Amino acid sequence: MRIVQVIDSLEAGGAERIAVNYANALSKRVEFSGLVTTRAEGNLKSQVEGKVNYLFLKKKHTLDFRAVLRFKRYCKSNHVTYIHAHSTSYFLAIMVKVLYPKVKIIWHDHNGNSEFLEVREAVPLNIASIFFKGILVVNNQLKAWAHRELHCSNVLYIPNFTNPETNENQYTELLGNSGKKILSLANLREQKDHFMLLDAAILLREKHPDWSFHLVGKDFEDDYSEKVKTYLKAKGLEGYVFIYGSRTDTAHVISQADIAVLSSKSEGLPVALLEYGLYHKPVVVTNVGEIPIIVRNRQNGLVVPAMNSQAFAEALSELIDNPAFKQKMGASLHQTIMDHHSESAAMDQYLNWIVTISNGKQG
Repeated sequence: MRIVQVIDSLEAGGAERIAVNYANALSKRVEFSGLVTTRAEGNLKSQVEGKVNYLFLKKKHTLDFRAVLRFKRYCKSNHVTYIHAHSTSYFLAIMVKVLYPKVKIIWHDHNGNSEFLEVREAVPLNIASIFFKGILVVNNQLKAWAHRELHCSNVLYIPNFTNPETNENQYTELLGNSGKKILSLANLREQKDHFMLLDAAILLREKHPDWSFHLVGKDFEDDYSEKVKTYLKAKGLEGYVFIYGSRTDTAHVISQADIAVLSSKSEGLPVALLEYGLYHKPVVVTNVGEIPIIVRNRQNGLVVPAMNSQAFAEALSELIDNPAFKQKMGASLHQTIMDHHSESAAMDQYLNWIVTISNGKQG
């Protein structure tokens, strides 16, 4: 098999991490594993392994025919059989297929707004899906939506996976008191609900003023970001809540945390959660997307209702007040990730699926 991953950028986001993970994992298992980024590079480029055939297209706009032709030449010269298109990059993949019909398209749906699929615009994807050989999804809600709305019956749910990072340049040092740091690894986007997290921080500060919150993730410098920063200042949380922006030394950042959180009001299967478990971190998370399937309340973490700052603060306080319980939750989540979200299990499922659909009628 000769497979290329295509993604819009290599900024530190969930879909981008999965694209890199697939390219790296496949480089050990198939004849050819490529990774093409279309619009921008980014911090994750340093995580692409040497065996992966990498190309940056420098795409300028949606109908950039020079980029299309470059990608088509890349596929033809490398005898690519499958384009694995992540998120919105499916449009470029379709344009290439029109020019180079022998290539097949797999679309990977990373949509994190799984709680609000009823408002998702289906028409563009409905048309695009005619060209798909198969669809991968990151949770069961997306699988049901794809079967209902799209013209491709080969839909597979494969849980996201993560691996320990290698060759990481460690440079981020979290502020605050050692042994008392709470980490949120999430880009500054509305679905991540940082406002609920800040409200929980206000409540927690009353009982545990020596603990601190650390928000690590891409800052898009948009209205949402500005509102979060304004709210933080208005509530007097400076010196208690710290914002770092995007970081590439993810493992080093997580290693400094004592509790890790996800405050989202909507999710798919967040890669950050897998990374928390990989590094033995106890978690407090909301009950959205696939999170409750991974984190079983009080078995390997604490799960609370979304948009409930009171419950979130109480769960954090429980972990802080019970060190043995906190350690047990971290160890249990690590075992869950190792048992069910390993690279080998995901790759076996993925490659077997491709073999199964290769003789299908679609694509």
